[in-house]
Amino acid sequence: MDRRPDTLSPDTPFLTDPSAQRVCVVLEDAGHQAYFVGGCVRNAVIGAAVSDIDIATDARPEAVMALAKAVGIKAVPTGIDHGTVTLVMDGTPFEITTFRRDVETDGRRAVVAFSDTMEEDARRRDFTMNALYADGRGVIHDPVGGLPDARAGRVRFIDDASQRIAEDYLRILRFFRFSAWYGDPTLGWDPEALAAIAAGLDGLATLSAERVGAEMLKLLAAPDPAPAVAVMAQVGVLNALLPGADPQFLAPLVHHEGLHDIAPDAHARLAALGGDDVATRLRLSRKGHKQVDAIRTMAGTARGPRALGHLVGVDAARGAVLLRAAMALGDVPEGWTAAIEQGATSEFPVRAADLPDLHGPALGQRLKALKQDWLASDLTLSRAALLQRGT
Repeated sequence: MDRRPDTLSPDTPFLTDPSAQRVCVVLEDAGHQAYFVGGCVRNAVIGAAVSDIDIATDARPEAVMALAKAVGIKAVPTGIDHGTVTLVMDGTPFEITTFRRDVETDGRRAVVAFSDTMEEDARRRDFTMNALYADGRGVIHDPVGGLPDARAGRVRFIDDASQRIAEDYLRILRFFRFSAWYGDPTLGWDPEALAAIAAGLDGLATLSAERVGAEMLKLLAAPDPAPAVAVMAQVGVLNALLPGADPQFLAPLVHHEGLHDIAPDAHARLAALGGDDVATRLRLSRKGHKQVDAIRTMAGTARGPRALGHLVGVDAARGAVLLRAAMALGDVPEGWTAAIEQGATSEFPVRAADLPDLHGPALGQRLKALKQDWLASDLTLSRAALLQRGT
């Protein structure tokens, strides 16, 4: 008896989206193939949220542009040399990419040629679960055996792991990121993948800090990245990227986030790892660097939650309180989140006009001393109480 093909749920977002369906119809009516591909199909299979919708086709980019123009769809040549055209319908962008095959790679970028087959296109991708295709009717096409891997939560390189890594060393970090987001830690870790990663560590040095930083922040934003980061440390990846980093406080931090219903904070988790020259090695934004530094610094102080909120803002203060608890440097006080929010909007109650007998450096020193007293009280000392001090 013939086996019926695997199909997606009829209520899958891109199967019910008229704009996405129209793109497929335009391509197919012109005699071309059109398949939803990659993350949108993977997420639909496992029941995760579907966001960006990518479509693969055998149509060349110029043909996609011409077809779109003929039917009045806005087409933007966002990466036409690499086969990608973005079609915009009702404000929603759809990336349409021609089937490709790698001609040459150097560990950072690939020279590609266009292909006519889904199979060739699939084999240039990284993990089996990312090489799933679905046509406009929801029928799943699985050229490399990714469907059972996606359903089981098994992150596996396509074909030879060493070759996939040598094509782009960022795939080492992507392996851990996808393991954190979509992997089942009870399955253990693919020994072939870990061996290939350990052998390819030197390639990490060829990657730009921007790419590494972006990938690390995506990894650390996973619901629980601690198991993946622990294995990164064991195989030498963490030290290669962030010398001096230590994952020992990451799992306790994730635990405390869950206990107190705090959303994952990649910057707080990065602060938990520590390491040398993190901002430069990961090319953090100025805001991100300030956030990580504030969390790490304030976690090592005895400041109360109101004072933390006043000094570094709500997000960094939350991270500092939880990291302090993860490092066993203090308890999480009752009512701490409300106290942080209160502190973030509080103003130091004493002004220069309140000290008319002082001028110049003496005034500045007095104001500074009173503010330290106010912070030490966790903002509980009133203006009157502060002005009575030292009088």
